[in-house]
Amino acid sequence: MNESLTHFNDQQRARMVDITGKQVTERTAVVRSQVTMKPETLSRVKEGRIGKGDVLAVAQVAGIMAAKKTSDVIPMCHPLALTGVDIRFSDNGKDTLYIEVTVKTTGKTGVEMEALTAASVAGLTIYDMCKAMDKEMILGPTYLVSKTGGKSGDFLSNVRIALAFE
Repeated sequence: MNESLTHFNDQQRARMVDITGKQVTERTAVVRSQVTMKPETLSRVKEGRIGKGDVLAVAQVAGIMAAKKTSDVIPMCHPLALTGVDIRFSDNGKDTLYIEVTVKTTGKTGVEMEALTAASVAGLTIYDMCKAMDKEMILGPTYLVSKTGGKSGDFLSNVRIALAFE
């Protein structure tokens, strides 16, 4: 593993990494997160009984939009042309909604930040839409499950959150 930090210039000031010389490869990132809530809140989300609308549909669109705008909110991220963003939801039947995001591109840098941002914003959207009935929701953990492509190669995390669709 490369331990050097590449986001600093020779004056130790922040910079956007120069990816000019990097190879274009197919890149993917898979991220998982979760929102733990009261059982009644989860039931209402699944039954479509939240006053603000279809929580999962709105969270899905918000997550996709967030993936596309990641470089606008994370200062050193490169703007990327994403080729795919997929967000899936499942639950444990009790009190936890699971979020899984897959982001793809063909480019010179990875899409981990886009996937992490999408999962985070999807979770925040769920919170926003349900907070009137449940202010004690817990977001996370949010973590990178896997990534493919690029010079550093593939990565598969040892961390696991069991999803209902596994």
